[in-house]
Amino acid sequence: MPPSKGEQTRATILDAGLALASKLGLEGLTIGTLADATGLSKSGLFAHFGSREDLQLAVLEHAAQRYVQRVFMPAVTIPRGLPRLRALFERWLEWSVESGLPGGCIMISAAAEYDDRPGPIRDAVIAYQRQGSAVSEKAVRLAVEEGHLRPDTDPEQIAFELLGIILANHNHRRLLGDKEARKRALTAFDELVARHAPALAAKKPRLRAVKR
Repeated sequence: MPPSKGEQTRATILDAGLALASKLGLEGLTIGTLADATGLSKSGLFAHFGSREDLQLAVLEHAAQRYVQRVFMPAVTIPRGLPRLRALFERWLEWSVESGLPGGCIMISAAAEYDDRPGPIRDAVIAYQRQGSAVSEKAVRLAVEEGHLRPDTDPEQIAFELLGIILANHNHRRLLGDKEARKRALTAFDELVARHAPALAAKKPRLRAVKR
């Protein structure tokens, strides 16, 4: 069933809110700033979002849905195991910087904004990031099941290190303008995987002929 006119309008508003929040941060996103950006009335926006906090939470959810569509869904079509883990990482790598938003990934900026500010928005940011970690951990477990990674591989540790690579890439590409950042991130991924690759089967020693 195609979306209704009201659903289309809401999606358009959320697109604008997401772009605005990526530039100004979630704290800079208000009913007023969104009204100015969209040309809609404040009363019209209040009809969609009852409060500023409701708007901010809706924009976060909208960002999460975009991530699922652009990163997760394409990755799960790749064969399970290391190919899927690599596809997930590469798409995540690009999303973190080139998500179609002027300020990059809003989840990264929101984590910095709300890391020490209790409340519903911080709770939502934590929930989305934990969901992301769970996706990475599952991809690692599948790679272990497929024999692409060692049985003693710790999925939580791998997910932790992958996030570290993503954050370093985001910082170096967006803040420092490092043109080699993506290459370095992919190298870091390859080295991480290599450290957990199954050991090659030991070669049997060749028996020498006994001279008589």
